[in-house]
Amino acid sequence: MKYPFKISLLLIMVVFLGGCLRGVPKYPVKPSEVFIPVAAKDIDFADDLDTDSLELAIERSINYYENAGRNKVYRVADRLISAQQLKETLKTFQMILRKTGNKADLNKIIVAEFNVYRVAGSGSSSGSLFTGYYEPLLEGSLKRTDKYRYPLYRVPPDLVKKESQIGRMNDGKFVPYYNRREIDVERVLQGKNLELVWVSDPVELFSLHIQGSGKIKLEDGTILTVGFAQTNGRPFRSVTKFMLESGKINSSEASYRHEFLRGRSDQEIYDVLSHNERYTFFRFLEKDPVGSLGESVTPDRSIATDPDFFPEGALAFISLRKPVFDADGNIKERVNFSRFVLSQDKGSAIKGPGRVDIFCGFGIEAENMAGTLKENGELYLLLKK
Repeated sequence: MKYPFKISLLLIMVVFLGGCLRGVPKYPVKPSEVFIPVAAKDIDFADDLDTDSLELAIERSINYYENAGRNKVYRVADRLISAQQLKETLKTFQMILRKTGNKADLNKIIVAEFNVYRVAGSGSSSGSLFTGYYEPLLEGSLKRTDKYRYPLYRVPPDLVKKESQIGRMNDGKFVPYYNRREIDVERVLQGKNLELVWVSDPVELFSLHIQGSGKIKLEDGTILTVGFAQTNGRPFRSVTKFMLESGKINSSEASYRHEFLRGRSDQEIYDVLSHNERYTFFRFLEKDPVGSLGESVTPDRSIATDPDFFPEGALAFISLRKPVFDADGNIKERVNFSRFVLSQDKGSAIKGPGRVDIFCGFGIEAENMAGTLKENGELYLLLKK
């Protein structure tokens, strides 16, 4: 009678462990090469922002660990880290933050209470590459007018998702969905009551397509939030790279792209923008746009990382440079800064252990920051001892 019990117990353990390990990302490189233990006493944990925004971001990660992410498991160096351990890290840090009055005391407590890991890029001596993303703020109307004539479309009913492909049916055959030129120039979706809202600037609308979410300000002051619903399934192609290679601009910064396109005819604009065949369809959101955790992202505190490497929702510390602008939006200088952040999003271009995208907020200032931020810096992961 003992043997069936042992076999049953063994089966239960296999099923349990199998269920846990399914949550562990598969690493293309050794985890020990990604997370390098460092001496916390050698790091100055200075933060350039207010603590209210940090508290808000922490609460959003805690909510994730208590709900959708509660069963996740991550590999950090030679350890398996559960969502519960990541939650305890945040709870401990939150308590310390509320009780500690100065930076010196905070540094001492972090040294005593946390293990700190430096995240390596391509090789143990390489740092991380930081970029930025933002939410565009556009002027718009719920009705088409001469000023507001560029539509945001909801997902068309003829868009079909077949396994991992997106397309439509044509004479009984599955074909690729319409590309950007067919939608914007040939207007194949016009007159089908698919318009969510109309905006005044096609270049800003393109930025909204790239960012995936943003805000629309109506003439009466109402602010509408829109977010990603689906794409047409076409491949993404960089318009900035296309403009650089064709000699239209001489810098990859977003301001150069906007400067070239500003004031040009729709035909000239679409001749450039149509290089990127991917098209985004939108939906209205009742709250601020959410990240990949299903939680709202916090300006300047949420970062996008590759979840195959960096634990989702985890507490991090970053150190790099940022641009400082004058009243006209021109860069005056670049200064060093550091802050605590939370890994709360991911992106199609954010691949590998040493890639970080900082959420810069919404509006012109956020666009300037995101469009000019491309810096090498340091990314650290904090875990409670």
